[in-house]
Order: sequence, then C-alpha cells, then structure tokens
Amino acid sequence: MLSESSKDQLYELLFETATEGLIVADAKGDVHLANGRVAEMFGYSVDELLKMNVDSLLPKHLREQHVSHREGYTKSPHKRPMGHGYDLIGVRKDGASVPIEISLNYYRQGDTMMVMALIMDVTARKEQEAQVLLLNKNLEKRVEERTRELEESQLLYRMIARNFPNGTINVFDTDFNYVFVEGQDLYKNGITSERLVGKNYLTQIPVRIREEIQSRLKGVFEGENTSFELMHEDQHYLLNTVGLSDQTGKINRILMVEQNITDRKKAEQKVVMALEKEKQLNELKSRFVSMASHEFRTPLSTVLSSLSLLEKYDEMDAKDKKPKHYDRIKSSVRHLTSLLNDFLSIEKVEAGKVALHKSNLNIQELLGEIVEQHQEIAQTGQIIHFSYSGKRTFSTDQNMLRIILSNLLSNAIKYSKQHQRVWVNIEREDEGLKIEIRDEGIGIPLNDQENMFGRFFRAQNALNIEGTGLGLNIVHRYVQMLNGTISFESMPNEGTTFSVEIPS
Repeated sequence: MLSESSKDQLYELLFETATEGLIVADAKGDVHLANGRVAEMFGYSVDELLKMNVDSLLPKHLREQHVSHREGYTKSPHKRPMGHGYDLIGVRKDGASVPIEISLNYYRQGDTMMVMALIMDVTARKEQEAQVLLLNKNLEKRVEERTRELEESQLLYRMIARNFPNGTINVFDTDFNYVFVEGQDLYKNGITSERLVGKNYLTQIPVRIREEIQSRLKGVFEGENTSFELMHEDQHYLLNTVGLSDQTGKINRILMVEQNITDRKKAEQKVVMALEKEKQLNELKSRFVSMASHEFRTPLSTVLSSLSLLEKYDEMDAKDKKPKHYDRIKSSVRHLTSLLNDFLSIEKVEAGKVALHKSNLNIQELLGEIVEQHQEIAQTGQIIHFSYSGKRTFSTDQNMLRIILSNLLSNAIKYSKQHQRVWVNIEREDEGLKIEIRDEGIGIPLNDQENMFGRFFRAQNALNIEGTGLGLNIVHRYVQMLNGTISFESMPNEGTTFSVEIPS
C-alpha cells in the first residue's frame, strides 16, 4: 500500500500543478478531492472544501436548481467537455460572485460513482465580451449624438465634424453631390472639404463598390436609413446613413457617417481568436485529465495489488512467487516515469525552455547503443534489425536525437506483436542523417493518420495500449527544432514506417 507521503506527491502532481480548479465529488455532491487552484478561486482552504458540498459553492437562489441538475447527471452520467457545458455563477467564501465554466467527467470507484469537475474562472473572458459590447454601444451613442448636434447647430456641427476621428461626416444632395464633408481622415490624406463640396461622391469611390453604395443611398431617399460595412483593400469601413428632411417632410439630403473601423475589427478578431484558442486549450485540458486519470490509475493499481500479494507471500513463506510481482512493480514504476517524462518534455517545449546543444557525436555508436537498449525491452521473439552506413560522426543535439529515436523505436515495439520484426536503418550522408524505422505491427487507421502528431492524440486501434498521446508530438517538435522533417507510411495490420531526415 502506498505511504501517505507518496499519495501526497501524486496528488500534488495531478492536482496542484493544474492551472484550473479540480474537484472530485460523489453523487451527493460531497467533495472528496480539491486542488489549490479551486481553493484560491473560491477563497476557502482545501481542508474547508473537503468538508463541503459542491452546492454550497453556488448562490443560494441557484442551489435548488443545481441539485436537480446534479441528480439528473447522476442518473445519466456522460462526459461534458469544456465549451459544451454551462456558464455558472459561483460564490466565494466572502460572498463575492465569480463567473465560472465547468467541464464534467465521471468514473466509478467500486460501486460508487465519482464526478470530476474542471472549473475555469471566466472573469477575464466575460470582461472582454463586455468591453466589446461597450465599444459598440459607445460608437452607436457617439453617432447619434453627432447627428443631433448637427441638426441643432451648423456651427457646432462643423466643429465636431472637422475633429471626427478615423473617418468623415458627409451630407449629399439628391444627385449625390457633396453639400458638406469634414473629418480627420480628409486631412490625413491631404484633402480639404472645400475641394470636395459640389463634386459627385460616387466618382470619388472605387468602381468595384460604387454600384452597391449607390443602391443603398437611393434607399435612404425612400426612407430606408441603413448601416453597413465595406472592405476596400485591407481597410474596413462602417457607413451609417440617415435621411434629412426639409420643412415639408421630404427627404432631400443624406447624412452619411463613414468611419474606418480597421483597428476595431482587428481587436474583435483578436478577441475571437483568443476565445477560440481558450476553447481549444480547455478541450486539451479535458482530454489530459481524462487520459491522465486512466494512465496513472492502472500502474498504481498494479503496484498496490502486487504489494498486497507480497505481504501475503511473506506470511506464507512463498518466496518463489515474489519475483513476478517485483517485476510488475518495476514495470509500473517505469511506465509512470515515462508518463512524467512526456509531461515534463512537452511542458518545457511549450514554455520555450528547450535549447539546442549541438556537439560532434560518434553517431553510429550512439544509435547502436539506443537500439541495443530497446532490444532488451522488446517483447518475446521480437528482433530489431539494425543497419548503419556512411560516416560515423555527426553534429547534433544528443539528447533530442536520443528522444526521437527512443520514442519511434519504443512505439514500433509497443504496437507490434510478439515474434514480429522491427528494422532500424540509418544513413549518414553528406547532406545529413536519415533514419528509417519500420515495423510489422498494427498500423495506423487511415482516418487517424492526419492527427498523429497532435497532443494527446491516440489512434482508435491503440486506445487499449498504454500511452499518453504525447510521444509523437514531442518527436515532431524536436525534429522541427533540428530543422529536420518527419513523415510516415502506414497500413492497418501491415505495419508502419517512420522516416526522419536531419540536415548537417
């Protein structure tokens, strides 16, 4: 059985390093596990959370409704990824509200169903959305204010119009001739209002958009005030048009406010891209939590069961049965170490903490050593055929090259059956280094091949085989850092060939 200190280390790794809040609760909503981030988010200590029910983290007027939702989820549990969940309002210990988004997954611990919740504080996103909405409202309000002021006083109208930012304010007669035009954009382009007054507006705009604008302006004379956007070259424009009536009520002029909204469009696009990236990141986090909970649980269960049996063998003095369980424990620890190495490697790459350290290597000796090490862990009857040709030396990053070859070779072994062969062919040419690893294993389904280098991706025929879905992603990134290329060919149930080329 694991010691308490070992448990603490594992919980710290899985929960405390998460950047979002994590809670594990039972079907009644009682909290069993909580990480430091969720404690910080709600203003409680972790110990306080472990004595609470998740319903108490919601405002009082929502708790009854949440109980109903929770009971419904318990009756029909399902995975609910981030982005497909509910936007909720949480309540902190001090009574302050915090907008949150929740992703749910579940698992069974014996006969008990446990629900894992990934909780994200979406305060920043809500503020961004409110900021964009406020920006639009402020713009609309500003146009309305300018229009009223123009009608009240021609003098005030001209003063305001001349200083109108990022655009122009225009008045046309029934023939679309300028009656009035002012705005900062005129002076930025070296044009004065006197130069335009009396000239036809349509002749001043590109032919490509002339017909559309003329059609819309005609509609304004018929009482159809309109607002529309146009794009010319790489600039975005917002045009607001209003009909101006004479004393008889007949519309004889058009007021058009033309504003360059390129910067606003770029800002909106950045917000959209940020939200999309955030959504993708949340989906990755959900996949990570799901994968990690499975991958860590299996070897830990193996260790626990083997330790229990070893204790019984001590009592029974059955020493001949112990080696098998020692081997199982060692294998599980190696698997956990491999998982942690994958997580640490991808974290370093993402954070830009990996730097190239090139040196002149005896490449034939290094690669031969890696192949020999993997032959020792090959499955029963598996033989690795190794061939090398060309110069013995090569300048590259030894650690990156070792990780690239080790990952590809361990995959070839892992996804092949007993007594199947693996080939490792290395060519050291003047142009660089060519590595080819071929196996006779299960292959990669055609529908999955385009995603093989993605983070946490596992092919459909490999879901029951241990792995994080990070190995090929790490290999791909390291090959890119070495300015190399990687490709593969694969057929289901026939095998896979990976080819790597690293330039000198």
